[in-house]
Amino acid sequence: MDAQSRGRSDDIDPADQWVRNPQTGEYELRLNRKPRQPAGARPQDASARPAAPGTRSDPADAKGKAPAGDRPAPVPGQRSRRAAKPRGESGTAQPQGGSRATRPRGGSRAARSPGESRDAEAAGPGRRKRKKAGGKKKALLWTGGVMGFVLVAAGVGAYLVYDRLNGNIDSIDIGDAAKGGSLKDGPINVLLLGTDKRTGKGNESYGDRANSTGHADTTLLLHVAEDRTNATVLSIPRDLKVDIPDCPTKQPDGTEKVIPGKLDTRFNESLGVAGRDPGCTIRTVEAMSGIPANHFMMADFNAVKDLTTAMDGVEVCLDKPIKDKDSKLDLGQGEHTVQGEQALAFVRNRHGLGNESDLDRIKMQQQFVASMIRKMKTEVLGSPTRMFDLADAATKALTVDQRIGDIPKLTGLAKELGKVDIKNMTFTTVPVKDNPAERVPATVVLDETKAPQVFSMIQNDVSFTEVEKKEKKDKAAARSKQAKLLVGPRAEAADVRVDVYNGSGVQGAAQKTLDWLQNTEGVLKSSNKSNAPEKLARTTLVYGPNQADQARKLADLMGLPATALKPTAQDAPETRPMSLTLGADFKGPGVPITGPGKAPKDIQRVEADKKICAQ
Repeated sequence: MDAQSRGRSDDIDPADQWVRNPQTGEYELRLNRKPRQPAGARPQDASARPAAPGTRSDPADAKGKAPAGDRPAPVPGQRSRRAAKPRGESGTAQPQGGSRATRPRGGSRAARSPGESRDAEAAGPGRRKRKKAGGKKKALLWTGGVMGFVLVAAGVGAYLVYDRLNGNIDSIDIGDAAKGGSLKDGPINVLLLGTDKRTGKGNESYGDRANSTGHADTTLLLHVAEDRTNATVLSIPRDLKVDIPDCPTKQPDGTEKVIPGKLDTRFNESLGVAGRDPGCTIRTVEAMSGIPANHFMMADFNAVKDLTTAMDGVEVCLDKPIKDKDSKLDLGQGEHTVQGEQALAFVRNRHGLGNESDLDRIKMQQQFVASMIRKMKTEVLGSPTRMFDLADAATKALTVDQRIGDIPKLTGLAKELGKVDIKNMTFTTVPVKDNPAERVPATVVLDETKAPQVFSMIQNDVSFTEVEKKEKKDKAAARSKQAKLLVGPRAEAADVRVDVYNGSGVQGAAQKTLDWLQNTEGVLKSSNKSNAPEKLARTTLVYGPNQADQARKLADLMGLPATALKPTAQDAPETRPMSLTLGADFKGPGVPITGPGKAPKDIQRVEADKKICAQ
């Protein structure tokens, strides 16, 4: 669609509407700037100028509000739902003047004199000349989709219209199921849910029944390492047999209702069945793997169609033709570009694959998303218009937990995710095997040997990919520095003073640890301090420098890694005990916490930076 048909003006460069604030270093949208006038033209009052065909006036102007660029910034955490936010006929807010400006074809700016620098023009009269950027400011906005995971590389920090994007997002209160926490510190775990809800035009012939909330058709756990050097996306088969725990769920009237759990049932029943919400899926994943989720993102069929259309298609490759009457996929061998309905058919296809199983479909979905990531990195990031369109489509597709239910928080999450190099991003699947209880297997169960190893690797930030030599060297140096904390004399067990706090989420863990320390190991100067103020992903031991010998002894007894030791800057009083807080990685008293150093052999995986053909 060309600029005119979208109501855009040809004489305004969208980059000119974004001005770098020297105090914050961020780019701000200046919607109250007037477009340049051709030489000799009389300035016109914007309110008197007729709108271009297909455009409408700014809703803010119609209501007598100040232009968006002059309004106070919205308070973080406050937003209005899509249905409750007045948006005119189209349901979306537009920049002042009712149009979004684009650069004239060819990319050059009008009225720049020979030799005039781009920076000088952008600075404008009276503005400080901005420094030349050392590189593109990049951010990754990650969102769930029917294929389980859709990564949207959109520069929301520099190219957003706050009200429009913020109003697109729906959020759900799932209580304490999602752990939240700081986005800047520690590892990040986001549960990505793609439901089979069939709401939306064109979705009537597939998916769950009409008006259903949908099931967990595709589920992925995105893990980003604490040091941001690597990320793992773990697919969870919908037909995996699991135990669903009791789930406290928030009701529309604000009350809480506990949905009874269910033993030995399909994983996809953790969402939608019996009123279970995404919080139930989070609790099920944590009970199965020991990995808590900080946040969740959820979307349905429309996410795949809208996002692939916004980015002008995704390149896929097949090593043999596929023609599937159920998904309506009809593609020959070789490379193709798919979008919209065809993209959805690609990620839904199952019967056109080797074993016609959900496990084969998962591999196809992982390859599809890896291709999306590569295209966004190489093509979309350089186009402000495409980045905005993609961010707009992504936020419309999203339902998230309330802790990240607005643009500032999503932007913060995006910036952390954007630090991961694509070459260190791996897609893999929970190791499973056919259910031995079924004569004709229709479900799968966890591989009791490989699955715990994979879960432990994620819990301990172990990368599933090979990182560059420099990164290895830096990480080795960091580990070496931390490892020095375990070098030195050890105190006697009877001299170790420690308070035990339970931040693991496992009821009774602190008391069980205390009994073991006192009755088995002789650490008599220990006490149970009950629950920690908040749940922790990792076990920590906080101590003063003068308690280092006690810390080393307790680390030996408990099987704590060097990374669990957190010395303070000052010595502790002689009688003050150390503080041991059990985290989600706690496996039991004396059971070593450190996971394996590499992935199990023969584990299925797809590396995001490598182009392969789906089989």
